[in-house]
Amino acid sequence: MPVALCTMSHSPLIGKNDPEAAVVSEVQAAFASARAFIDEFDPELVIIFAPDHYNGVFYDMLPPFCVGAAAEAVGDFDTPSGPLNVDRDAAHHVARSVLESGIDVAISERMHVDHGFSQALELLTGSLSNRQTVPIFINCVGEPLGPVARVRLLGEAVGRAALELDKRVLLIGSGGLSHDPPVPQFQNAPHDVRERLIDGRDPTPAQREARIRNVVNVAQDFTAGIATIQPLNPTWDQHLLDVIGSGDLEQVDAWSNDWFVENAGHSSHEVRTWIAAFAALSAAGAYDIRSSYYRAIPEWIAGFAIATAVPSRL
Repeated sequence: MPVALCTMSHSPLIGKNDPEAAVVSEVQAAFASARAFIDEFDPELVIIFAPDHYNGVFYDMLPPFCVGAAAEAVGDFDTPSGPLNVDRDAAHHVARSVLESGIDVAISERMHVDHGFSQALELLTGSLSNRQTVPIFINCVGEPLGPVARVRLLGEAVGRAALELDKRVLLIGSGGLSHDPPVPQFQNAPHDVRERLIDGRDPTPAQREARIRNVVNVAQDFTAGIATIQPLNPTWDQHLLDVIGSGDLEQVDAWSNDWFVENAGHSSHEVRTWIAAFAALSAAGAYDIRSSYYRAIPEWIAGFAIATAVPSRL
């Protein structure tokens, strides 16, 4: 059955620390174009690859990959909360097919997801529940991380599973590009932060507000040029977009985890979601980029991009 793809950056700072109005309008236009692309394709199932930011998945059990057979958004940073419209049968089919292909993937009957999933679903499909969904978590922040080659292989396996379904399937990748927001690193975090990274579920309203305030403050300092986080790297971002657009995804196998961090910040690993989504699309053969938007937006601490693609035969 047909497949299509839409990948996007996300940011919890959207609406909280926006750039000038012209840039916001430009991004909104890019999202409107992506939504029109999706509405025309009219997917019967959305498979979404996204990370977590220690809001739903923690070090008490941190898999590299996990398929959600049921999922609920936690509503961090004032993003939508509540249950996703998960197609449980499709989720189990994907998990079984991926495992049979030799890629180890966990399955959750009670996945908790954060803005990495919920913001993408809201912006691209209108809500958490408009389209039946299979959420696939990819660990992008909790070290140690596996090699990016495994992400590509995961994506290919998911793509093959999607082609076995009698449905029009939209593949979404949510994350990246270059950015280094204030996400704590477990190895050098103080004890109280480590405890939160092990199990920080159900924060109080005051704790949620403090986290929002901290991220906004860092973003404001970053925009002013006085923050200590790594700068955005538009050159690195464009190289990534060029490689993904070329269809020669095996190039990513040579990219080391340290190379990501050194060139584009700790959270640049979120582009694993893009790699997985494009690899899944490649299971249907060569593909064509239909649209590609990019701008470095320091106010959102993001090399911000949106892309759509379809198999070349369509």
